[in-house]
Amino acid sequence: MTGAGTGIGRATARRLAADGATVVINHVGDVGDAVQEIEREGGRAIDIEADVSQEDQVESMFARAREELGGPIDLLVNNAGVEAPFPLEDMPLEEWQRVLDVNLTGPFLCSRAFVRHEPPRNSAIVNISSVHEVIPWPKFAHYCASKGGLKLFAQTIARELAPRGIRVSLVAPGAILTPINRKLIEDPEKRRTQEEQVPWGRLGEPEEVAAAVAWLAGPDAEYVTGTTLFVDGGMTLYPKFV
Repeated sequence: MTGAGTGIGRATARRLAADGATVVINHVGDVGDAVQEIEREGGRAIDIEADVSQEDQVESMFARAREELGGPIDLLVNNAGVEAPFPLEDMPLEEWQRVLDVNLTGPFLCSRAFVRHEPPRNSAIVNISSVHEVIPWPKFAHYCASKGGLKLFAQTIARELAPRGIRVSLVAPGAILTPINRKLIEDPEKRRTQEEQVPWGRLGEPEEVAAAVAWLAGPDAEYVTGTTLFVDGGMTLYPKFV
């Protein structure tokens, strides 16, 4: 589980552990008590720090994960992601590259490492995308490009890997209450404006995204591959369009 130290990643790691998985919590920087939290709830977790945009760190992470788990890895959740707003004319190349490196190159490197080590049949790759794989977002051209690219990357490898019994899918969250949205959460006016974009009338919780990932990773979704499951309260229905 990449980017599992906070937000959607942390909630998903907890859910998968509760469902019986041994979870590798990947992160960059301080992970807090994420491992201890899972262990207090009766699960098992392993903490591995690695930058998913760096090939050597990804390869080392997978090697260590296999060693720690004592067997093959049968699920990869590509969740690590970054964003920051920039108008097109002001966007530094470094920022464009940073977002593409983490959000798109990271899933490529991790997916490649996953399949190179021959996961068993009925394994799965679940990619955390965004409603912005289909909805344009001014000042976030780099983010939208990364998520649009992730969609077609996932669909392409889904076709490629299906004969090997490896399913590939995407979960696309809408507006979710995570730490990255702290300003939105704390500003009632901004929150109201955002909620108006959601037909269901509220923002989502990380645990709701985690439930979607758990389903796609499990046996009930054995016939699901190459598609995106939107967890967005209807945000992709374009509620402001008349």
